[in-house]
Amino acid sequence: MQKRISILIITFTLAISAAAQVGAIDLNRPGSEHNYEQEHEKKQKYTCPMHPEVITDHPGNCPKCGMTLVPKEEKKHSTLNSDKSRVGTQHSPSDHQSDLSHQSHSIHEGHEMHMEMRSSIDLADPMSREGSGTSWLPDSSPMYGKMFMFDNDMLMLHGAIFPRYTNVSTRRGDDRIDAPNWVMGMYSHPLGDSTQIGARLMMSLDPLTEGGRGYPLLFQTGESWHDEPLHDRQHPHDLFDEVSISLSQKFDHDFSSYIYFGYPGEPALGPPTFMHRPSAMDDPDAPLGHHWQDSTHVTFGVATAGLVWSRFGGMKIEGSIFTGREPDEDRYDFDQPEFDSYSGRISWNPTRNLALQVSYGYIKSPEQLEPDLKRHRTTASVIYNLPLGHDSNWSNTFVWGQNHDTGEGKTQSFLVESDYQRGRNTVYLRWERVEKSGHELVLKPPDESGIFPVSGYTIGYVRDLSHGNGIDIGLGTQFTINNRPDTLDRYYSDDLGYAFEFFLRIRPSLHGHGAHEHAEHVAGTQK
Repeated sequence: MQKRISILIITFTLAISAAAQVGAIDLNRPGSEHNYEQEHEKKQKYTCPMHPEVITDHPGNCPKCGMTLVPKEEKKHSTLNSDKSRVGTQHSPSDHQSDLSHQSHSIHEGHEMHMEMRSSIDLADPMSREGSGTSWLPDSSPMYGKMFMFDNDMLMLHGAIFPRYTNVSTRRGDDRIDAPNWVMGMYSHPLGDSTQIGARLMMSLDPLTEGGRGYPLLFQTGESWHDEPLHDRQHPHDLFDEVSISLSQKFDHDFSSYIYFGYPGEPALGPPTFMHRPSAMDDPDAPLGHHWQDSTHVTFGVATAGLVWSRFGGMKIEGSIFTGREPDEDRYDFDQPEFDSYSGRISWNPTRNLALQVSYGYIKSPEQLEPDLKRHRTTASVIYNLPLGHDSNWSNTFVWGQNHDTGEGKTQSFLVESDYQRGRNTVYLRWERVEKSGHELVLKPPDESGIFPVSGYTIGYVRDLSHGNGIDIGLGTQFTINNRPDTLDRYYSDDLGYAFEFFLRIRPSLHGHGAHEHAEHVAGTQK
């Protein structure tokens, strides 16, 4: 197992490093800055007088307020350029410095353009709003990934791997070395000025690194292994977690629609799944309320249609039909699509820093071992993201989820997450409380019908050893204390429930951060 994990870590690191090198601008190549400036100045840019962050290469209306776009004026370069123009044809040591200053400015402008790229799901949405499935994040959310442009086509790569050691206490705990991981590609291709086709692929090598039982996580429940329900472990994800295609159409400056089909994919139910939330992406563990909130993110057969209004920040109404059954124990295959369940969701981003959603879903036979189970799920969430200046961000999430199951009634879950990142340092917190039945926790028959509130309190810290140069490699640790009723001591022992882990967090750098930082560094060394 450890040998396979080591090979996976090396492969993942080399892949991200290669992608970063392919996408980077070679500042030392002769004539590279000249070619870049020619490409940058090839088209007139247009912007909105009220929303200067909106930049396009053609005239039209602002997607946020509807005002007519005006030609964008290039910013004046540094005083070094003025000095250069006064010198005339005479070359001086400041010539090279001013060229680098202009190049840094051009790269920064390119970074702004990238940040305003469109979502692969709906061309009327900014890419930073795009969460898992068709869910929304705040527009100001950071994007960790690498972008590649092919004429008008866009490819964005994301991913993360957490090689780690985990130790979980109590009689039902365990310790092990593993590496939760995922990788995702998002692609979009315009079909004219108002139509776009998108595609996404998400994969995980959890079946290799986690095995069929998954990793130890106290009080976690859901899915099965060897025809036995899993408990106190997080199940592994399938090799293929999303293979989807979407088509979006913009009808007016503030009105658009889309259709989305995934096999597998994610229906319009719940908040963005945990590994895609900025408040949770530094935490290697799944939430204990995963199967009350966002567990439908891997669904073998889903079709979604949505209507989006850009007024009031952004509002969306969408509905899905999908397969209610969660993935089976064979993590490498494609399960049978049934389309026997449905859901609806309303999302609203009133400001750039806020994303709200409420949703409801009917899920038929979610568990393979309980084919007659019918589940009604209701969720609500608030995600607040606050950029705090250069290379600093604070993200927070609140999620409420309720399951109403056949024969069991209603059970609730609550989650609060917070992630504060400043440069190379990140501190994150998670608190959650979930009502789980004795049946869900796989207790003995006398306790099966009881409802037991369980809690988790987690604090973690990550220090980036490599930061902002295409790949971020962080060394992290986290500690969790779990709370439970005394009636569960007979199963978990009288000891305090706790867990600790040490891990590496390997992922692409913040989008646009590496090139901009590198250009500033080169310019600074010439002074």
